[in-house]
Amino acid sequence: MKSKKHHPSRSKYDRRPAQNPPVPVIGLEAEFTLLVDGKPRRPEMIFRDPRDFVRASMLPRTGKSYQLPTGGAVYFDTGVIEVATPIIEVGPGCCLRAVHSLWEQIHYIRGELDVLERVRGQRLDLCGFSAHYNVSFPAAYESATRSVGKLALLLCHMLPLPTMLLAANRESTGVGVRPRDGRIEITVDFTPDPELMAAAVSTAIGVSYEVMTWKSYELTQLTERSIPVIEGYKPRKHTSRKGWLARMDCYPRNPFTADVNATDWLCRDGQMRSLRGAAREIATPFASAVETMGDATTVEHALAVLHGRARSLLDFENRPPGYENVARERKWNRRRGRKLPLSNYERVIDRVVSKRPLWYKGIRYQPVQMVGWYEVAVREMRSGVRLVLTLDDLVSGE
Repeated sequence: MKSKKHHPSRSKYDRRPAQNPPVPVIGLEAEFTLLVDGKPRRPEMIFRDPRDFVRASMLPRTGKSYQLPTGGAVYFDTGVIEVATPIIEVGPGCCLRAVHSLWEQIHYIRGELDVLERVRGQRLDLCGFSAHYNVSFPAAYESATRSVGKLALLLCHMLPLPTMLLAANRESTGVGVRPRDGRIEITVDFTPDPELMAAAVSTAIGVSYEVMTWKSYELTQLTERSIPVIEGYKPRKHTSRKGWLARMDCYPRNPFTADVNATDWLCRDGQMRSLRGAAREIATPFASAVETMGDATTVEHALAVLHGRARSLLDFENRPPGYENVARERKWNRRRGRKLPLSNYERVIDRVVSKRPLWYKGIRYQPVQMVGWYEVAVREMRSGVRLVLTLDDLVSGE
């Protein structure tokens, strides 16, 4: 067992206000229930913290999380194991980079649990629980009529149907959109297939980022832009934190268990549509934005699902078994992700987690811990002086 160490606070280094990235970024999180010999257990009851199953020395972060050698973070959150990507700058292919990064973190954790299984003689499975897609809301877009709260409500009328088709399964219960501090967070079930997850993330982020550029976030945009909305649909308040949730009971009947191809859903414009057809009408006008966030293969996959040429998880009678043992079968296209260059922030974080020296204004520093997602506590290697630097401070010297 590894002994716990005190995580130094920001005030130990300096007292300047916390910094935020000057450019838009995205980040993904995934939550897993821990199954021990097939039974769900709270990870806090099995481990003191993630250091009990990760063998490598991990850089601490603020709070109770740790920086994985693969660049992401791991921590326990209310009975689940949560892994997260580093922040990645918005730009061409950024959603593919983020999904690739998330699965790198997942497979790293899976590998560490494989070793522990052999030591303990117990089966330890990661059961897919939920996923969060985060994207910055640029301050330049905000005004008296365009707030992140209004944006979240508008998106909660647009994102649920295509996200259901691309990310959910028949046991899912909802898709949420939460306004956070300077960002939008989309909450949905975990998707156990990396390629389908890439299509879901690219679509959700692509739609969200383009809608941010609209001149108005009022719900009247739905009618003005001919966006189909199920008659009787009324989102409810999110079950955690502020925001909105498209739960199964927000619709006239449960859309997650319905036949997604049956044209039996009355929409507000008086037309009958299938869930698949309505989702396709919502997403198709954003195909260019989706392709920018992913690539041509990603948008082709998303449109294939929405057109019925490829299967949605909602097409299966039951939730696929891959949810119960995520990443045991290592069947995913790592090579495709490796073709994508690391973003500037990822390159810095790669140096941070490997504990290699960092350069800033011609001076060498040793990384000590991550402070949030954008800042690094460092120690000057000659004088021992400590300070907090941003990823942007370190990009030019990395």
